[in-house]
Amino acid sequence: MDSLCSSGELASKFWDSNLSVYTDTPDLTPCFQNSLLAWVPCIYLWAALPCYLLYLQHHRCGYIILSHLSRLKTALGVLLWCVSWADLFYSFHGLIHGSAPAPVFFITPLVVGITMLLATLLIQYERLRGVQSSGVLIVFWFLCVVCAIIPFRSKILSVMAEGRISDPFRFTTFYLYFALVLCALILSCFREKPPFFSPENVDPNPCPETSAGFLSRLSFWWFTKLAILGYRHPLEEQDLWSLNEEDRSHKVVQRLLEAWQGQQKHTAGPQAGAFEQKTPGEDEVLLGGQPKSRKPSFLWALVRTFTSSLVISICFKLIQDLLAFVNPQLLSMLIRFISNPTAPTWWGFLLAGMMFICSLMQTLILHQYFHCIFVTALRLRTAIIGVIYRKALVITNAVKRESTVGEMVNLMSVDAQRFMDVSPFLNLLWSAPLQVILAIYFLWQLLGPSVLAGVAVLVLLIPLNSAVAMKMRTFQVTLITLGVYVAVDQNNVLDAEKAFVSVSLFDILKFPLNMLPQLISNLTQTSVSLKRIQHFLSQDELDPQCVERKTISPGYAITIHSGTFTWAQDLPPTLHSIDIQILKGALVAVVGPVGCGKSSLVSALLGEMEKLEGTVSVKGSVAYVPQQAWIQNCTLQENVLFGQALNPKRYQQALETCALLADLDMLPGGDQTEIGEKGINLSGGQRQRVSLARAVYSDADIFLLDDPLSAVDSHVAKHIFDKVIGPDGILAGKTRVLVTHGISFLPQTDFIIVLADGQVSEMGHYSALLQHDGSFANFLRNYAPDEDEEYLEDRKIALEDADEEVLLIEDTLSTHTEPTDEPAMYEVRKFMRQLSSMSSEEGQSRPVPKRHVNPSETDAQVIKTKETGTLIEEEKAQTGTVKLSVFGDYAKSVGLYTTVAICLLYAGQSAAAIGANVWLSAWANEAAVNGRQNNTTLRLGVYAALGILQGLLVMLSAFTMAVGGVQAARLLHSALLHNKIRSPQSFFDTTPLGRILNRFSKDIHTIDEVLAPTILMLFNSFFNSISTLVVIVVSTPLFLVVVLPLAVFYGFVQRFYVATSRQLKRLESISRSPIYSHFSETVSGTSVIRAYDRIQDFKVLSDTKVDINQKSCYPYIASNRWLGVRVEFVGNCVVLFAALFAVIGRSTLSPGLVGLSVSYALQVTLALNWMIRMMSDLESNIVAVERVKEYSKTVTEAPWVVESKCPPEGWPMRGEVEFRNYSVRYRPGLELVLKNLTLHVHGGEKVGIVGRTGAGKSSMTLCLFRILEAAEGEILIDGLNVANIGLHDLRSQLTIIPQDPILFSGTLRMNLDPFGRYSEEDIWRALELSHLHTFVSNQAAGLDFQCSEGGENLSVGQRQLVCLARALLRKSRVLVLDEATAAIDLETDDLIQGTIRTQFEACTVLTIAHRLNTIMDYTRVLVLDKGAIAEFDSPNNLIAAKGIFYGMAKDAGLA
Repeated sequence: MDSLCSSGELASKFWDSNLSVYTDTPDLTPCFQNSLLAWVPCIYLWAALPCYLLYLQHHRCGYIILSHLSRLKTALGVLLWCVSWADLFYSFHGLIHGSAPAPVFFITPLVVGITMLLATLLIQYERLRGVQSSGVLIVFWFLCVVCAIIPFRSKILSVMAEGRISDPFRFTTFYLYFALVLCALILSCFREKPPFFSPENVDPNPCPETSAGFLSRLSFWWFTKLAILGYRHPLEEQDLWSLNEEDRSHKVVQRLLEAWQGQQKHTAGPQAGAFEQKTPGEDEVLLGGQPKSRKPSFLWALVRTFTSSLVISICFKLIQDLLAFVNPQLLSMLIRFISNPTAPTWWGFLLAGMMFICSLMQTLILHQYFHCIFVTALRLRTAIIGVIYRKALVITNAVKRESTVGEMVNLMSVDAQRFMDVSPFLNLLWSAPLQVILAIYFLWQLLGPSVLAGVAVLVLLIPLNSAVAMKMRTFQVTLITLGVYVAVDQNNVLDAEKAFVSVSLFDILKFPLNMLPQLISNLTQTSVSLKRIQHFLSQDELDPQCVERKTISPGYAITIHSGTFTWAQDLPPTLHSIDIQILKGALVAVVGPVGCGKSSLVSALLGEMEKLEGTVSVKGSVAYVPQQAWIQNCTLQENVLFGQALNPKRYQQALETCALLADLDMLPGGDQTEIGEKGINLSGGQRQRVSLARAVYSDADIFLLDDPLSAVDSHVAKHIFDKVIGPDGILAGKTRVLVTHGISFLPQTDFIIVLADGQVSEMGHYSALLQHDGSFANFLRNYAPDEDEEYLEDRKIALEDADEEVLLIEDTLSTHTEPTDEPAMYEVRKFMRQLSSMSSEEGQSRPVPKRHVNPSETDAQVIKTKETGTLIEEEKAQTGTVKLSVFGDYAKSVGLYTTVAICLLYAGQSAAAIGANVWLSAWANEAAVNGRQNNTTLRLGVYAALGILQGLLVMLSAFTMAVGGVQAARLLHSALLHNKIRSPQSFFDTTPLGRILNRFSKDIHTIDEVLAPTILMLFNSFFNSISTLVVIVVSTPLFLVVVLPLAVFYGFVQRFYVATSRQLKRLESISRSPIYSHFSETVSGTSVIRAYDRIQDFKVLSDTKVDINQKSCYPYIASNRWLGVRVEFVGNCVVLFAALFAVIGRSTLSPGLVGLSVSYALQVTLALNWMIRMMSDLESNIVAVERVKEYSKTVTEAPWVVESKCPPEGWPMRGEVEFRNYSVRYRPGLELVLKNLTLHVHGGEKVGIVGRTGAGKSSMTLCLFRILEAAEGEILIDGLNVANIGLHDLRSQLTIIPQDPILFSGTLRMNLDPFGRYSEEDIWRALELSHLHTFVSNQAAGLDFQCSEGGENLSVGQRQLVCLARALLRKSRVLVLDEATAAIDLETDDLIQGTIRTQFEACTVLTIAHRLNTIMDYTRVLVLDKGAIAEFDSPNNLIAAKGIFYGMAKDAGLA
């Protein structure tokens, strides 16, 4: 390099130590300034160019118009190029005139000039690619300015020394150059306007990150506006930014799907080839030449999808890891500087400045790394959720039976979250070994082979994964390393440099060693999740080609040729040898006994079953009404429209023909009333009619109707058949396949298919089947002797003459109603729902006890609900600071003495740590005598003793916290479970299951596994920060001057951050539940979604819900980075001032004290950051306690057992039921639902209960079970007032068979006899009486037959029979039948009614009647009207009296 400058007028060496280092006024040589210093920015720009051009090539965000700012930047670039070339030409001018300039005066202007031209071109290229702010150019201009500062000073000093300007031209051009690069740097900090077609031009609230400048992105300044907004008022969903396009579900999920499909094709390819190969030869078999079956790797799909993000994060992490080792080296130099009184003072200031700059760079790069990796983790979770959702829409029914809805939701919630949690740790796989190797290398330089002793202990301690091991590992290693170092050789002197640089290096080691066990644990868990997700994604999908939808025989709408179908490949065929041809526009009935395959046939037509043989053709669009109506949690109108545009005329027609108009008058919000999950606020009949209205509105070509008439009254069924399904209905001319048990409609059908044992036993027209005189004809003669065609015709005319409109308005609903059918109950549910969310109102952190709510307030709530029709309101977020009472609740759960003990133990261990380090400082300062230190054994012994004391205190505090945390979690979970098991039914009707499950899963998980470690880390960082400040202030009292401003800034940042992040966490928690609720809803309705071809719409709906959740996750991630940069800046200032004041007071400070002070300062950055993070995390996570406590204090039912008033043994003996002047209302302030009911049912009587909708039938049975409590009067069973005994004592002696049969996932034996009270003979006898004996005995597992979730692998009729068998086993004295045989064919129904009459002969039976023929032989019939007894007598007497019952019987054709 000297040769570039030695000749000519410059005549300077490249480097001169006396000029640059060993002097009080340092400077660089002119050669250095004009060569390397000038080239540094140029080298940077040319090195960055290839990568940057590649980035710009893929960065297409439109172009930016040529603005004044852009013109000015370009002009500056051109001027700088001109200045550089002016220098070059001046050198040539000198050469021509014989002055012979040094070569550097030719090379440098040429290099700088070309680089300036490149920078100018880049400015314009960036504009065309839509780059608003260029980080590459900002760094370039910054380097230009920094590198020009030294010549700037040198030239001024030279002029002052010489008294003249030696080279006026170059002097002028340099200062012109400096002014121009300074202007270019300032201008580059301003960002351009958004490019055309950017999201900012169309999005009302775009994420500011996309348009933020480079410095704003570097410091996360773009988040500040939201932080201020969150500080001013609690954030709401509308305050959150839209997601960036690259973070949206539809983009991210599509990328992962393509990668996964690529994996599937890649693994399927070789296998497909293998099948085509010839039989392998003997040598191939012997040598193992056969191809192995490979499975597609979901892991590789993930890696391929997110490669670019992972590579960028690796680059950031690598730079940060290398920078981490710079400060210990600078500390080493600083201690040497303090130890050397003759060293120039500027060395110390330079070292302090370099430590600050290094720490600052480390902070900025670390948080860019974290932002990159956490956003990648967020995208990872989004992609996995989307892929699982899409898979769930297409899996076969066999897969659905293997996996419960809960297990599939787990894949989406727990397993996807695990991938998100492990992502930030992934780079530790290479980073941790790198940091360990570098640390050991630098320690070897300091201490030699002694470091190997520490490494050996380190390796031995790795398997120990506990808070104690993590805390003590660094100290133990330090102790052993230093101990071995001083012990092996008496000449080894432990000075301040060795001691505190070693401590700093061991502190760096602490992070990878602490994280390694956690990484291994997380990877193990994620590996399990990966296998589960991969297994699920590799499951069989429904074959979209199994139903031919394009070609069919002319004139036909549906054909099946030799069709054999099964629900799963490992199960025997459910349907076999099916041959069916259905003409276009025909009405076809499918009939047969329970379990014969009627619903399976419909499923086969939909492509829901696995086809083993034959062909299925269905031409045209399909509408499907399942046997159990699938209702969405949205408005009634949205349920009917089902994604189609509103056509008012068609919509009105659908409501009218499906007899829904009168329902709309009763529902509080009309057709805008929100329907709860699974249609909880509709009766069975209403749900079925909404499902039918959806089909009618769809205006499809083919209608598959799976027994839609069983859930409605006979006259409503007649109306629906006439107006919708029948030959004169709205669907006349469409192809209709009707599964039914109602024989009255069969004469009006075009064709009847009779199924038996999975085969078609008979087919033909009604009259043809009667003439055929087969099993169907015999069945008709037995069960409908009068219903020949003449009678049917007469009945049809009679019904047409009746005032059908009045009838439907009076009783458009099912005569059976669930509690939710009555308007009063509907309103009480709104009220209960609103109460459950009252604690979410602003400023509330605890629920308001429902028993003390002001009646006027609740009335207002009900009125409001009536107006809006909203049932399940959006879950509201708590706002403001978490109340101290919540922390108090948790502290009480932990135990107050335990809490105090933890605080004292932590204070003690921090004091012990300071003591150990102060002792180390004193040891390092001890003068060496003859090159040796005395008292080494004493020094080492005391240091070890203080360390062991610290270890014991850490162990005790961690153990105490663990015990306290487990106790708190147990107590809070017990309180929640206790309350929820005792919550009234109305609570569950108005609270989505997803919300309750969220408390039991996510919130309890937070209390179980997150809160205690968060509190431990908070204590740790708090005491570390306090310790650091104490040590630095004691070492350098001058530090007190800066403590106050730094503390004020720290507190200021903390208040902004905590207010915002806490609310973001709450919003995230609330927006998570709808994802899982929607997924559960989708899984249960996949057959309907597929039938209506709405898969794409539901994907969009799921993506939208995920995106709403991510809208609060993304700013939460950014808030942590925003905080980190600002808090670590405070920490970096602490490092700067600790070093600075050490330099200023070097004459009074010992090297040991400086080492102690600065090594503590280097640790404080992380401690300060973690302290705020943990404070915020604690506030965010303590919300889980708040939410659990909220649901632990909701109103509960009466006590289960009242010890002082237990009923006598064997009660009730007679089953005598008496209502005395009994009245009930759903809550204070509402009308009475039952009014002064007085009746006496004798033991053994059979009483039917009938009445119009809202008459109080269901309320009466609810009162019997005390689901509703009396307003006045009493109910007596065998003379005992039921209000005086415990609910468990009462309900265990009553039995109900519900209309909607309830089965649990488990064996059939468990469902029949959950407590194991009955013998096997008793169970088989019950199955025989309930006509399930044949079915169960045909199952290989017998009583151990596995019922899937909700009994999905049984038909609805079979489920009702299981419930009957359960009742037969219990044989209570009082039995309530809630239309228990609606889904059973007439033949089985007749047999069941016989069973009830014989087996419950001595029991009191109360039946809410749906089919009036089932109660015509009952002892008495109770007719309710508007909550009062209208009629109560024997059926014959009531018919003779020609009252209400007579009218109902006449409608049903029984009178």
